[in-house]
Amino acid sequence: IGEQVTLKCSFKSSSPITESLTVDWTYRPLMGGRMETIFHYQSVPYPTSTGRFKDRISWAGNVAKGDASIALQSPEMSDNGTFICSVKNPPDV
Repeated sequence: IGEQVTLKCSFKSSSPITESLTVDWTYRPLMGGRMETIFHYQSVPYPTSTGRFKDRISWAGNVAKGDASIALQSPEMSDNGTFICSVKNPPDV
């Protein structure tokens, strides 16, 4: 609580990494509720500009090394939930 935490995500792809690669992070609260996209990456990071994680998520990955991690600033107990990382590198699915 209160410190920066890195949410790790690693991937492997049989296709070369290109500008078409996308990373999407979604979040679902522990007590249920709707999934929300909290981070998108395609060549450059696009952190969410709304919701509970606004201004608290930053890119911590390196897609050339198979790393799609993000960092969360000042986590709180209320942030507890399921974080899902999805990487797509066309044509590799």
